[in-house]
Amino acid sequence: MTTFIKISSLLFAFLVSISLPLAAGTPEQEKAFVAKYKTAMEGKDTATLQSFLYTQGSDPAAVEFYKMMQSGEAGEKISTIELVALTPEDLKKATTPMDGPTGKVCLTLKPTKKLVIKIEKKDANGSSTSSTENLIAEKDGKFVIPVPGPCK
Repeated sequence: MTTFIKISSLLFAFLVSISLPLAAGTPEQEKAFVAKYKTAMEGKDTATLQSFLYTQGSDPAAVEFYKMMQSGEAGEKISTIELVALTPEDLKKATTPMDGPTGKVCLTLKPTKKLVIKIEKKDANGSSTSSTENLIAEKDGKFVIPVPGPCK
């Protein structure tokens, strides 16, 4: 009987491990997400930008902060935008509780990628470059930006 349980457990673990990549976003979904985000950002479409936020279980003050950050550089021309894999340091930082407006907060979804955006501005006074990173998670087959909520 214990041999049957061990074999069943190993088979289950194997099936789960091979099915996980199937749940991940495809390259086409990633390209569509990046294109939609870029179009919304450059078009100053704050409603679409805010629709990327995953706010279920999030701290209301954090939601307002994220909305403000989403619209902060809206309308600017993006020089580069890409969805990249998380480094081990990124993952560690993402899973560590953070100080929030109402105490310790944690991300409500586990991130799988990060969106890296670079904006270069040039005018008569000179030029400047800014870079932002948003952690990205997947929920119901859709890429979202998880907003922190109370740690569980």
